[in-house]
Amino acid sequence: MSKLVWRRLALGVLTLWLISLVVFAAVLALPGDAATAILGREATPDRVAALRDQLHLNDSVVTQYLKWVGGVVSGSFGTSAATQQPVSELLSERVGNSAFLVLIASLVAIPLSIALGVWMAMRRDRAVDHVSSTVTLVLAALPEFVIGIGLVLLFATSVFHWFPAVSLLAPGQKAWEAPKVAVLPAATLVLAVTPYISRIMRGSMVEVLESEYVTMARLKGLSERTVIWRHAVPNAIVPAIQVAALQLAWMAGGVVVVEFVFSYPGIGAALVDAVGNRDMPVVQTVTMLAAGVYVAMNLVADLATILVTPKLRTAAR
Repeated sequence: MSKLVWRRLALGVLTLWLISLVVFAAVLALPGDAATAILGREATPDRVAALRDQLHLNDSVVTQYLKWVGGVVSGSFGTSAATQQPVSELLSERVGNSAFLVLIASLVAIPLSIALGVWMAMRRDRAVDHVSSTVTLVLAALPEFVIGIGLVLLFATSVFHWFPAVSLLAPGQKAWEAPKVAVLPAATLVLAVTPYISRIMRGSMVEVLESEYVTMARLKGLSERTVIWRHAVPNAIVPAIQVAALQLAWMAGGVVVVEFVFSYPGIGAALVDAVGNRDMPVVQTVTMLAAGVYVAMNLVADLATILVTPKLRTAAR
């Protein structure tokens, strides 16, 4: 198990390094000059030159990359070119708000998806199964911003007025101090990821329910609840774990669109503003943060798969 963890960690570090190259190249490829974009077209040449020197834009590409990577490794993400604040200070509250949103969505979506998948599998080929499969397929096909707008129309403006349409917070206020503003963004994420996990769980459960050991458990006289939750679900949940990890990793990046729709003060809004302002330190930090979450979730999924699969757990030893 330890060898597997170290091997996965090494692959994760390699992946992050390759992503850092892509991110750095993509930021450099953005059209226009960063200093001019930050100061505006009316800025004097002297101010532009001074800002370029401050941002180290006159250094070679290799030097810029090495300075940036060295800062990331040492935990220093630089200074925001637009606000002149340390990037870690600028993003600290926003990262907390986004983490709270993803956490709430995960705690609801994963158990709901597994339960829904099991429920559909137990009612295979019935009318409720067909309806549920169609609804989840439609939700899976909808972009998250469409789901978000639909929830706003239903629960904030046109039909009901239960939740705020825009998730505004007072300066310095945390999202968990006003949880009502996170309901609709979290519900959007839940509806965006639940269809994928539940459909995978259903397909896996259908296959497991047709297996010989489940038939044998029923012939032994075990209750249906014991057969389902003690014998079928632990063996059917492995594919769902993999998909759930990918969906949670998607949330780290997909939350950008959801936060923009609801004006939620998380990393999504910070990334949109940073791209518009050509604030390269912030863009690079947010992107690498999302990549790090993606790599970490894949590692967690691999370990969880081994822990719940006896054959793989024995092989890992």
